[in-house]
Amino acid sequence: MLRNPILLLAILSTLAGCDQLGLEAASVTAARVEADGKAVGGACRHGGRAIEDCFTLNKRVDKAAIYAGWREMDDYMRENKLADVVPTLGPGASRKTADADDAASDTAKADVPDDKPAAKAPSGKAEKVAKADKPAAEKPADH
Repeated sequence: MLRNPILLLAILSTLAGCDQLGLEAASVTAARVEADGKAVGGACRHGGRAIEDCFTLNKRVDKAAIYAGWREMDDYMRENKLADVVPTLGPGASRKTADADDAASDTAKADVPDDKPAAKAPSGKAEKVAKADKPAAEKPADH
C-alpha cells in the first residue's frame, strides 16, 4: 500500500522541475511578451514609422511594450544623432524576387535539351544586385 504513493510522489517531484514538458512560467511568458513588444516598437522607430502606425500594424502586440521600445529607440537615436532607416524593399518585394528566381530557373531548364547533361544555369542574381545598386549609386549621399 505504501509503495504506490511513494512511487507517485517520486514521479511528480521529478516532473515538477522538468522543462521538457514545454510549460513556461508566467513570469517567463510575460518577459518574452514584453521583449517582443519592445523589439517591435524599436524597429518601428528605427524605420521612421509613427507610433500610431506601429500600433495599427501590430494589433496583437501589447501597446505599452511597443511604446516603451519606441521611446527607448527614439532616445537612443536622438542621443547618437542617427537618421531613420528607410526600407528599400516594398511590402511584396520578397515574393516578387522569389517569383523572378523561379521564372529564371524555369527558362534556363527549358533551353537545355534533354539528351545533353544540364549545364549550370545562370542565376541572374548578379543582374538583380546590379539593378538594386544602380539607384543607390545615382543618389547623392547625405553625410
